[in-house]
Amino acid sequence: MSGDGGKLSGAAMASIVVLRVAIGWHFLYEGLVKLTKPGWSAAGYLMQSRGAFSGLFRWLAADASRLARVNSLTMWSLTLVGLGLVLGCFTRFASAAGILLILLFYLCNPPFVGYFYSIPMEGSYLVVNKNLVELTALAVVLTTRSGRVAGLDRIIHRLVGRRSRGE
Repeated sequence: MSGDGGKLSGAAMASIVVLRVAIGWHFLYEGLVKLTKPGWSAAGYLMQSRGAFSGLFRWLAADASRLARVNSLTMWSLTLVGLGLVLGCFTRFASAAGILLILLFYLCNPPFVGYFYSIPMEGSYLVVNKNLVELTALAVVLTTRSGRVAGLDRIIHRLVGRRSRGE
């Protein structure tokens, strides 16, 4: 932080922009892989749900039409959130949507003692896993205006500002 009442330094904001783009790339790539993989489905992940909300997640997967909507929503949400973050376009909305998605992934299979997810993972977690870390990083992106520093939000903000001033 700089000494001017809470404004971020250039290096701090550049780091947040890099963080935003990296998370955006992760979302975008996950979405595109799912969109281009014939027959991709969230059914396995949902049916293996553990925890307080497992009934809801299994219910979503139990009906073919509900599952089709969940699959479509997941693929397109990941892709659009990723695009928004990479391009710095509607960054705060994209960050909030990303937080919601990750929260749902986290709640579907939380890393709590006694809950074992049967699909192999690359690590061992207790409460804090990579989903929760990425969610927390998105909260940082949400609370800053990194899209206005480096992104399409800068252009949008200027255009909207001109219109509201009657220019």
